[in-house]
Amino acid sequence: MLTASPQIHSPADEPVDQSVLDHEAQSVAHLFRDRVGASPDRPAYIHAVVSDSGDDWVTVTWSELDVIVREIGAGLIALGVEPEDRVAIASSTRYEWALADLATMVAGGATTTIYPTTMADDVAFILADSGAKVVFAENAEQLDKLRSIRSSTPAVTRVVVFDGVADADDWTLTLDEVRQLGREYLAGDPGAIDARIDGIQHDQLATIIYTSGTTGRPKGVRLRHSAWTYEGAAVASTNILAEDDLQYLWLPLAHVFGKVLLTLPLQIGFPTAIDGRIDKIVDNLAVVKPTFMGAAPRIFEKAHGRITMMMAAEGGLKAKLFTWASEVGREVSELREQGKNPSGLLGAKYAITDKVIGTKIRERFGGRVRFFISGSAALNQDVARWFDSMGMQILEGYGLTETSAASFVNRPRGYRYGSVGWPLPTTQVRIAEDGEVLLKGPGNMEGYHNNPDATAETIDAEGWLHTGDIGELDDRGFLRITDRKKDLFKTSGGKYVAPSIIESTFKGLCPYASQLVVHGADRNFVSALVTLDPDAIAGWAAQNGMEGKPYHEIVTSDACREMVQGYIDQLNAGLNRWETIKKFTILETDLTVEEGELTPSLKLKRKVVADKYKHHLDAHYTG
Repeated sequence: MLTASPQIHSPADEPVDQSVLDHEAQSVAHLFRDRVGASPDRPAYIHAVVSDSGDDWVTVTWSELDVIVREIGAGLIALGVEPEDRVAIASSTRYEWALADLATMVAGGATTTIYPTTMADDVAFILADSGAKVVFAENAEQLDKLRSIRSSTPAVTRVVVFDGVADADDWTLTLDEVRQLGREYLAGDPGAIDARIDGIQHDQLATIIYTSGTTGRPKGVRLRHSAWTYEGAAVASTNILAEDDLQYLWLPLAHVFGKVLLTLPLQIGFPTAIDGRIDKIVDNLAVVKPTFMGAAPRIFEKAHGRITMMMAAEGGLKAKLFTWASEVGREVSELREQGKNPSGLLGAKYAITDKVIGTKIRERFGGRVRFFISGSAALNQDVARWFDSMGMQILEGYGLTETSAASFVNRPRGYRYGSVGWPLPTTQVRIAEDGEVLLKGPGNMEGYHNNPDATAETIDAEGWLHTGDIGELDDRGFLRITDRKKDLFKTSGGKYVAPSIIESTFKGLCPYASQLVVHGADRNFVSALVTLDPDAIAGWAAQNGMEGKPYHEIVTSDACREMVQGYIDQLNAGLNRWETIKKFTILETDLTVEEGELTPSLKLKRKVVADKYKHHLDAHYTG
């Protein structure tokens, strides 16, 4: 059972280990070399080797990792990679992604990230714009994509394939072949990697991450080594993580949130279990038993909805116990936020509910989670409190690709639900007159690659980075993000509406919801598009006489619409009159990354969706 710790009142009162900040590493490569020296025999990575008989989890120590990374790094040097040359990785999250990234770092190169779902045309743009020389490709699918654009990416001299056999030509190699090249190179020059590491400067380019964007071409965010080493040192200085923690990492490593979670273990020394198969998250948590995990809000919403729906389906005493446990837990969560523990009758009730319900819920997540970290979009407060009530705290954070991911994060001993926490040490924040959040700090980008105009629009003359988010600082210094500046809209009646808050609230109310897309700019009322989670709605259908029916038939049924209307009514009850949703349409398919409606980090591409379903939205305002 989770007990409360005395809460820190403000950032000024937070104990920070200044010595960690004072001894920040010179580069990511230095950080890696130092970690190997400090923890040679401790586990670095745990990864699944998949076979027909199941998953076999393999542990790699830091010293074992060092040998592999140096060989691949030397292989890159043999292939002609010079300091700051771009090396792209087109792959889903997996152990080899981390190897390729670290090898690029020790070779002095700069990693360029590509989502495996990125369309060939955008991949061609990223490779040409970045000037990538070598590309790591996950499999035959990625290799085929690269072959289709080879004529438009002449700078790419070699492609290294993780899975499968390389083609019989001089353009492709396997990862093992690159390692062999590296071994041969090191046999002739054993000090080659250390020489490259020694030559890396603090302000040297380490990474170009292309923002997925919602319109137009992606922008390449240039992040120096100093940005990543700052992130590692800043998080370590707050002492929220330790060497004996265990991370479970599934997030897209092409996204800045995933990338920063690769950097933290280099600074702090904890091992990372890595597996990007989203459908295996719940199964893997039970096997890996991590102490923390980062995730996008949609993962928490789905887990909360699934458990809530499952318990409701049980009915009877189990359902009543679950509801009671959730209610008691919420009261306890509100106390813990103030640094207090439940006592008297509440304490006794919580002890019972935690033993009967909380323990079992925690076991589904491995039984050892100290906290989760939520980022990339707004997290619903009710969902966050529910997890806390079950003994698993969610620390919501905030940052951009342009700020190396982590600029703000709640602390285990200093948090407020509904906020994104306090800034990391030495990061500064200012709220502009129009409410926009401005940031200045060592984690900020150098600028956009080959795009000085966009850089000048984002970073002002005083060095403040304009985030595009609207927010406010409360009496204890916690930052609350209201909405994206560009997403705020005004109805024809002149009233402002912040859609993200409404959307997040709905997903906390309705356990079957996947997405709510609020619409109403220059309209006389607000309307919405709704999509339902396929797994959750299948369970609902089984309880409502529609078991086995196709998704589109379930979600367009009168019974389903009546159910959703009930949750819309609950949502509207807590909104201002001009914010209430007067009409809505349930779409026949869920929104997906593959269809370009969500970014790979599961953010809504609002304009794409609005354009695609314009006929539905227009119909809300006719007749």
